Amino acid sequence: MFYRKISEYIENYLSSSDERVLCIDGARQVGKSFIIRYLCQKHFENYIELNMVDDYNGDQLFSNVRTKDDFYLQVSIMFGDKMGDRDNTIIFIDEIQVYPHLLTLLKSLRYDNRFRYICSGSLLGVTLKKTFSIPMGSIIEKEMYPMDFEEFLMANGVGSEVINYLRNCFTQRISPSENIHDSILKLFKTYLYVGGLPDAVKAYVETKNISIIRKVQEDTHKYYSSDASKYDLENSLKIKRIYDMIPSNIENKVKRVHFNEIENIKDSRFAKYQNEFDYLISSGIVLDVKAISEPRFPLIQSSSKNLIKLYFNDVGILTNILYKNNINAILSDKSGVNLGAVYETVVAQELKAHGHNLYYYDRRKIGEVDYLVDDYDNLCSLPIEIKSGRDGYEYSAIDRMLKIKEYNIKNAYIFSNDRDIKTENGITCFPIYLIMFV
Repeated sequence: MFYRKISEYIENYLSSSDERVLCIDGARQVGKSFIIRYLCQKHFENYIELNMVDDYNGDQLFSNVRTKDDFYLQVSIMFGDKMGDRDNTIIFIDEIQVYPHLLTLLKSLRYDNRFRYICSGSLLGVTLKKTFSIPMGSIIEKEMYPMDFEEFLMANGVGSEVINYLRNCFTQRISPSENIHDSILKLFKTYLYVGGLPDAVKAYVETKNISIIRKVQEDTHKYYSSDASKYDLENSLKIKRIYDMIPSNIENKVKRVHFNEIENIKDSRFAKYQNEFDYLISSGIVLDVKAISEPRFPLIQSSSKNLIKLYFNDVGILTNILYKNNINAILSDKSGVNLGAVYETVVAQELKAHGHNLYYYDRRKIGEVDYLVDDYDNLCSLPIEIKSGRDGYEYSAIDRMLKIKEYNIKNAYIFSNDRDIKTENGITCFPIYLIMFV
């Protein structure tokens, strides 16, 4: 079993007296059901799992359940012998978004206080927005993402001593040793084609077979594309079109979404496709990076939805589309292959998994900065630039940005394949893999 950071959060919840229902939200195939099942079985004598996809495709016992008594009756049909009391029984409602009325019912189940509950949903964010009566105050929402790079390292046998050593390099601004750097950079490049989908990581650890890894990513990509037609029939074609445009958009020099290309309608604006973008972002299958007009803290004050970049939620899905089984394009820094979009995707994935809202900056007189995140310690913005090669010292846009005093920017980071950590004029250059500590 792979270590997942969210385990500690779930275990703290299960051990607490919190009466609210924890709902783990995230895209399909990120490992929600597995980790919830494992931890619930560990903590409770009576474990009941209700999969609403299976129910919808089968007897539909819960399709018309509207009251807690109806709910208990249907549970008893399958698990009557496991319905103990609140101290020893937990009910896991998997894929709860299939029946949105069950989200409303959670409030009644919570106040009845007969059992403990936990839920998961692969389109929970979308469903909550469409639910007539959201059970505010009765649920806790927690996002789950694919395995981040630190989790990937641990899955591949990298111990806590090495990770703590790297963390100290990041915090103390000390360049890692050459041996450590070469080993971790190689694993980072491996992560670029394996990605963080648990089944893909499992395939890599157990088989090292690129065909098996790519099959996992290809199937997941198809799941994400087809989910639109299941849950938003009216706009499914436009959603799929936007999703399919992502690789070509981020390979362009100007990476933001061009709305007039979605349906080839001139002068189209974000507002025309707001529902489609809300679906893609809320479902967790894409990561959005909003433009900001001024890099001031907090960044949300100057963000714009009209200029937006979209990235896949998993870098392995992107490299499968771009390179298929030719992983040497990634591993060997092959001449003529631009890995800029790949590096930007993995950084978006990493920052989002760490809880950051993502922004970018692009002004003609200053230039473009790949990412900005809020620096809550210094109450300012933190610019981050990503270099896919060994050109970590080319950062003219960030340099110009730091010279504007009214922006009050204290630090800026550059991440590249270079080993040396150097700070000059407020700009620190790091090895790319240390992004896991931002």
